Amino acid sequence: MAKYFDVHPDNPQPRTISAVADSIRNGALVAYPTDSCYALGTRMGSRDGISRIRAIRDLDDRHHFTLMCRDFAQLGQLVHIDNDVFRAVKAATPGPYTFILPATKEVPRQLLHPKKKTVGVRIPDHVATQALLAELGEPLLSSTLLLPDEDEPLTQGWEIKERLDHQVDAVLDSGDCGTEPTTVVDFSGGEPEIVRRGAGDTTRFE
Repeated sequence: MAKYFDVHPDNPQPRTISAVADSIRNGALVAYPTDSCYALGTRMGSRDGISRIRAIRDLDDRHHFTLMCRDFAQLGQLVHIDNDVFRAVKAATPGPYTFILPATKEVPRQLLHPKKKTVGVRIPDHVATQALLAELGEPLLSSTLLLPDEDEPLTQGWEIKERLDHQVDAVLDSGDCGTEPTTVVDFSGGEPEIVRRGAGDTTRFE
């Protein structure tokens, strides 16, 4: 049965955030809010967490996982990024964008696209997520909480607790969050390619 953590949307309680971060360090799979709907999150090197996310979402090995980062310094340790791409990504963060870029050796192999050796990265604009990332001190391996055969992602903590009670270890709820997945932009070929149109404005990449 999943633990349920409720925090204030503007001033999340440090003790609660610390408890969620501790559970992640101990291998937990959590559902947590972002600026673009809920996500599933686990520790970056957790093979069990990765397999559980794949099972919940029915994903194949070509799925791009996302590494949720606290800031640009953390993001820069995970992906190779040249000056032009740096400026474009910097201008759009924090915000509801996921960027696909070539991964550095810091990223575990099981997270990489099998052919491209790329990974998704993003910096969220969400108070509770930022508090969790600050407390965790490392990127959070994530995937949008979009269930198989459903068109809309889950956006309510209580509903996630009901539906995934035996599939996740914890649910972090901070009230309303985004209701639309991120816009995904692939920079791995140098030029921006919009893979998915979502919450983020795409005009800057067109």
